[in-house]
Amino acid sequence: MNYTFHQLQIFLKVVEHESITKAAEELYMTQPAVSIQLKNFQNQFDLALTEVIGRQLFITEFGKEVAVIAERVVQEMENINMKTQSFKGHLTGRIKISSASTGKYVIPYFIGGFFEQHRSLDLILDVTNKTRVVESLKQNEIDFALISVLPENIEVEEEILIENRLLMVGNKPHRDESRPLIYREEGSATRSAMEEYFNTKEKNQRKRLELTSNEAVKQAVLAGIGNSIMPVIGMHNELQNGDLHVLNYPRLPINTQWRLVWLNGKKLLPASQALLDYIRNEKENIIEEHFKWYQNYG
Repeated sequence: MNYTFHQLQIFLKVVEHESITKAAEELYMTQPAVSIQLKNFQNQFDLALTEVIGRQLFITEFGKEVAVIAERVVQEMENINMKTQSFKGHLTGRIKISSASTGKYVIPYFIGGFFEQHRSLDLILDVTNKTRVVESLKQNEIDFALISVLPENIEVEEEILIENRLLMVGNKPHRDESRPLIYREEGSATRSAMEEYFNTKEKNQRKRLELTSNEAVKQAVLAGIGNSIMPVIGMHNELQNGDLHVLNYPRLPINTQWRLVWLNGKKLLPASQALLDYIRNEKENIIEEHFKWYQNYG
């Protein structure tokens, strides 16, 4: 057999999309060029990798088996390239991080300096809710996850970054019990914490609203629609300007930790290990420079 690394990459894109047209678009190639390379790759095998029924392309069972092996080969080749560059003193490749939504106020400060130093690295940062973050972690689709509550039934390693403090906030400096409580959507760690806090008869006495992001909740509180328990770390400017106020409630703040986690036993690639080393070395300096104000709310 005499297939090329490039042919493996093309075949995997065709398998991913089950479409030569979509594979060509993602690879920035013409459709005929992809078809030729796919045909050349197919010629290495006696069994069909794909089949066309009607006008729809399907991957055969044999093709799917080949794709699993091809994925491993491509990954190992990328590992070899990154390892070679690391021995030369250069980091290449990409790092994938999935962050719980409020983590967008945290993670840029902890990784910004690193990516400034290593501009050849690519970053994929997905900001979503905790449920989706944990699912990406469980499926080993990412290098790191940024969460405030450790996931259940998954063994992970962690690096704690900074405390996460949740407090009741409103757009007036005094409590108003007639205002609705604004909750995050199901699957949010902030939602879980707020439900646990109001797990009393009071929970049933006040009208509830539900919004799908911390930013949406913050805007609703700013507009006076209601009050909410929110992570203080995402409200620096609003608190400083007096647009939002921390309200005095018993048993608050709720304290957790923002932590970078990865699967237990995961073999970190050189770029990911370098990022982790950077965070460990610079963490205290980053907190002192960017989060000193945070100590006023506790």
